[in-house]
Amino acid sequence: MHLASLYCIAVLLFPFSRACLTLEEREGLPRRVHRRQTSNGVPIATGDRYSSGTIAPRGVGTQSTTLTTILNVNEIASGLKGLATVYGISTFTAPYTTYNGASITGGQVGGNGTCNNAYRVYLNAGIHARERGGSDGLLFFIGDLLYANKNNVGLKYGSKSYTSAQVKTALSTGIVFVPLSNPDGVAYDQSSNSCWRKNRNPKSSTGSAASIGVDLNRNFDFLWDFTKLFASSARSSVASTSPSSETYHGTSAFSEPETQSIKWVMDTFSKVRWFIDLHSFTGDVLYSWGSDTNQLKYPTMNFLNSSYNSVRGILTDTPGSGSAYGEYLPTAENSDNIAAAKRIGSAMSTAAGRTYAVIPAADLYPTSGASDDYSYSRHFADSSKNLVHGYTVEFGFGNTAASCEFYPTQAQHNMNIQEIGAGFMEMLLAAADLGLGDATRC
Repeated sequence: MHLASLYCIAVLLFPFSRACLTLEEREGLPRRVHRRQTSNGVPIATGDRYSSGTIAPRGVGTQSTTLTTILNVNEIASGLKGLATVYGISTFTAPYTTYNGASITGGQVGGNGTCNNAYRVYLNAGIHARERGGSDGLLFFIGDLLYANKNNVGLKYGSKSYTSAQVKTALSTGIVFVPLSNPDGVAYDQSSNSCWRKNRNPKSSTGSAASIGVDLNRNFDFLWDFTKLFASSARSSVASTSPSSETYHGTSAFSEPETQSIKWVMDTFSKVRWFIDLHSFTGDVLYSWGSDTNQLKYPTMNFLNSSYNSVRGILTDTPGSGSAYGEYLPTAENSDNIAAAKRIGSAMSTAAGRTYAVIPAADLYPTSGASDDYSYSRHFADSSKNLVHGYTVEFGFGNTAASCEFYPTQAQHNMNIQEIGAGFMEMLLAAADLGLGDATRC
């Protein structure tokens, strides 16, 4: 068995990977190529099943169907247009273009009003190129939700069912969604089957193919400058300054148009209260913090306090004992973080009978520059910003028979889509129950 396979099995038994990395990647080494595995998992679709945006996506929650292909990049764009054509939803384009000239696009559905303040949940997918099926899951879920609402029916994701009344409650939260936040990387991975994770920005390239691109989920402005902000013993697992690493964090926080676009969504829809960034594959629902152990006692012990730079990221110490560090969060916010995460994990576990763990992100390993921690950190760093409960959902459990373990089999893909739909639906219902913030004013 390959070391990479052993590592991903270890993740399931002893979780310490965030967006599952192979053993070599975890240690900052090049990923081993699986030369004996010739399968690339469920194939990438050819053509356009949405006919240039005249047909809307519809997933497994409103019909009995078997998915046999992964959406190609053009279909993702066409599917978004199809939702606008069929259901009249509004779409948007972030004001940044990627290295290859692509735009980051998204949509808005539901809510109590039509102004930007009416949208309180942000669902994001496709930030890591090789994590196949995430964009599909998000588009299919939105399509299911809109179809169910229009036809006054419920949703059924495997063994997890929702009523038509719950569909309307879910839509009332107001959803902003971005199905593909790394279009260059996904296009490259789909054409090359190279297990590509990063974007395709060559600015920091040293000449090798592996040195192209930035890990977008290490590029957000949360403890980004990890070589100064973390303990020396923790830095190797937090991110990397090497362009050849799968976790290369870029030249500065928000150096990449893709992460700038995600920030733009949060700034534009500034009343968003809940955020999910969809990844694969460890079968986990992760809640903040990811930088260190959570602690509720010491408000000044936080990511903004430079006096803890030399000890941050050590998980074996006890916060408050000597110089030992833990990341502060208020008790009420922590309770809501956990409550929603447990509901998401339970729903995903029920859908296809595979058990999802619900854990603080740092229980995998400490990290910096991640989207979920950035979303949650905003109101600490700037009191004028809205509180956002941020999550990383790691769907699926890997395909060790494929050339890249992030490429699911057809059976895995169909289970993944069921679990994603149930997880998103439960997030919306949890948001409605736990609170969406102040009243909408449009």
